[in-house]
Amino acid sequence: MRRKLLRAVVLLLLLVAAALVWLIVSPSPIDPAAYEPPPPPAMTGPLAPNELLRRAERLGLGQVHGPEDVAVDAAGRIYGGCADGRVVRLAPDGQGIETFAQTGGRPLGLHFDAAGNLLVADAKKGLLSIDPTGRIDVLATGAEGVPFGFTDDVKTGADGTVYFTDASDRFGIGEHLYDLLEARPHGRLLAYDPASKKVRVLLRDLYFANGVALSQAGDFLLVVETYRNRLRRLWLRGPRAGTSDVFADNLPGYPDGVAADGRGTFWVAMFTVRNAMADRLQPRPWAKRLLAKLPSFAWPKPESYGLVLAYDEQGRLLRSLQDPGGKHVPIITSVQPEGDVLYLGTLTGDWIGRYRLK
Repeated sequence: MRRKLLRAVVLLLLLVAAALVWLIVSPSPIDPAAYEPPPPPAMTGPLAPNELLRRAERLGLGQVHGPEDVAVDAAGRIYGGCADGRVVRLAPDGQGIETFAQTGGRPLGLHFDAAGNLLVADAKKGLLSIDPTGRIDVLATGAEGVPFGFTDDVKTGADGTVYFTDASDRFGIGEHLYDLLEARPHGRLLAYDPASKKVRVLLRDLYFANGVALSQAGDFLLVVETYRNRLRRLWLRGPRAGTSDVFADNLPGYPDGVAADGRGTFWVAMFTVRNAMADRLQPRPWAKRLLAKLPSFAWPKPESYGLVLAYDEQGRLLRSLQDPGGKHVPIITSVQPEGDVLYLGTLTGDWIGRYRLK
């Protein structure tokens, strides 16, 4: 009996030793840089915890999976892009659900252009346009000879220019946490001209370029840098045209989608609040290199939390809507203002949120 136990212990130690050797000598999927995140802001003032988001309705509950972004057409119908490649449509009252189109990829950002076509930033298929009958056209799949790796969000300007993001040209959908750990800029902000059908790169070297939104006057554009916890501003007109600066920095979590309400307010969807363990890992490339070799279940987990922020056009934080603990609407990835209603998307949930501001 003692011999069997001894053999089992020796075998276990050998397996542990082999695993450690493999962990040390095997190649890592990332080439991480050191980054020292600033301490997160205190949850006080406009960030003081509240439970306002627990009032949100959950439309299509149990009938959708991962409607990451939401758009509303001229008839008030509600659209969401799901994990299975479908773009689904709900009636204006939130009842009933149908498949509007199937992209065969992973639809993320959604936005209607002036002609009523639904523009889709599909993480796998690129920049798409879907006409009112559900017919899909591929508008672009790369820029400057570099294929899109993670087409993420899309908006249109008054002149018809399509602004969109490629979150990362190195890591694709399902690999976004590699981008977080690597802490190197692989994202781009781009513009598609419907007349020439050409794509220009407006900004490069962004840290996971995510949501995009235009100011009320159309003189500047915001783009989310999720893995720097900030919003970057690109000036489109005026004396600073073509230059960029930081619009809002050191956000209390990981910003995802951003949308303008046309009345001077930007609404920002926060995927989750800041992760203390992830922040402690960032200055240590060796630890991140090892962690990236482990199965994802061993990685730090995002806290379940519902959070939406409102900023004015000067970058001042106005208010926050929250669901502490994520009991009702966690993991919010997009917010679409329509009058006095906010529609909420989620990467992993089985609902589309509708929150009435009044």
